[in-house]
Amino acid sequence: MLTIKVLGSGCANCKRVEQIAQKVVAEMGFQAEIVKVTDYKDIMAYNVLSTPGLVINEKLVCAGRIPTPAEVTTWLSDAAMQEA
Repeated sequence: MLTIKVLGSGCANCKRVEQIAQKVVAEMGFQAEIVKVTDYKDIMAYNVLSTPGLVINEKLVCAGRIPTPAEVTTWLSDAAMQEA
């Protein structure tokens, strides 16, 4: 199962990243746990200078912007292949 973390304070951009991640997971039929990380110290552990951030299986894949659904699809596919 994939672990997806959305890093941020819960602002509109962070919520949008979470929505995109949920939509892509559902479309791909993956099993994934989506976790919101709002604690500043936890976010800084990923060396994120600006939010929102997206972490898949403990790998930071995006920070400071909203990724496209196509990007998230690619990152999730790559993570799933590494897991297999």
